[in-house]
Amino acid sequence: MKILLAPAAFFTLLPMAFSPTKPVINAHKTSINSKKDPKIQVAILLDVSNSMDGLIDQAKAQLWNMVSVMGRVKCGDGNPKIEIALYEYGRSSNDPKAGYVKQISSFTSDLDKLSQELFKLTTNGGDEYCGHVIHTSLDELRWDSVSSNYKVIFIAGNEDFLQGDISYTRSCAEAKAKGVIVNTIYCGDSMQGIREHWNLGGECGNGSYTYINQDAREENTPTPYDSALFVLNNRLNRTYLTYGYSGTKNYEMQASVDQLNMSAGAPGAAKRVAVKANKQLYNNAGWDMVDAYNADSVGFIKKMDKNTLPDSLKNKSREELQKIITTKNEERAAIQKDILKVNTQRENYIAAEKAKRTVANNTPTLETEVEKIIRNQVKRFKMTVE
Repeated sequence: MKILLAPAAFFTLLPMAFSPTKPVINAHKTSINSKKDPKIQVAILLDVSNSMDGLIDQAKAQLWNMVSVMGRVKCGDGNPKIEIALYEYGRSSNDPKAGYVKQISSFTSDLDKLSQELFKLTTNGGDEYCGHVIHTSLDELRWDSVSSNYKVIFIAGNEDFLQGDISYTRSCAEAKAKGVIVNTIYCGDSMQGIREHWNLGGECGNGSYTYINQDAREENTPTPYDSALFVLNNRLNRTYLTYGYSGTKNYEMQASVDQLNMSAGAPGAAKRVAVKANKQLYNNAGWDMVDAYNADSVGFIKKMDKNTLPDSLKNKSREELQKIITTKNEERAAIQKDILKVNTQRENYIAAEKAKRTVANNTPTLETEVEKIIRNQVKRFKMTVE
């Protein structure tokens, strides 16, 4: 009997692995955030029991679509900061005392690392405890305390929602207290999901219940713009200038994650490239000199440890380094602009091809349902999707 818990290169390959020995738990339960700094926090809770291979495959690709949609969210004149966390549940090798729940990533804006972790996920039979995984994510993560920010959980899986030693009613009460919306996504038939108690609705912060075909595959419509988009991605990668003791490893991970997404199919890979062209969504100030300089143009140059730079840059003066960074910054901005233009052409082409088909493919997937929910729910927080 299963017991449920609530429920991410194509170019030059440079490897790196991120494999924490234990989950990173945030020390503080809440944070204080200024209303001038709006935020969207998303926790993704995925069932990894034996029947969920298709769900994991969809999650790898839908990450980039979800981030892209959230990247178009406007709050006043600005864009909210986006943080995403990832949990797995239902793996028999996880700690039974923890409800077979494991934190894969705490809230992060490091999209490369998050995508890499998604690609590491595999399935293994176990007990799925939905109430427990929701409770764990609410307890461990650093949920923002500002009520005007969009805080949301997406839990996806199957089997009965009521299984486990922590009642979903307790978890829902915790979610309401923190202002977190819980959305349930049943992998299977809609009515079966209702029979298995996934349609919580208002009980969990006025969240949504929906269902998906976890084994559906995203259509791959080849376009005349694909190769140009991936060539631009190669050029974009060459604008990164590493610094710090982990700079090279993170640069290698960027290319490795490119390869992982390309191996999963062109649609997801193309969406990743489009996200990389958005400097508000894809920012690597922790290891890239261009992003770090844009964040603090004066302080970064002064404080940068030149001993951590690539050999070709170590002997440059700080004035010379500033000129190199400025040149790369201008080059990157131009490439990102070209990527967004080509990506728009690609999306328009795909839309036109789909319109020609006599029978539309309306199969609900993780990507389509998460996008619908986000577009609808951000309105409650005076946010709009452009």
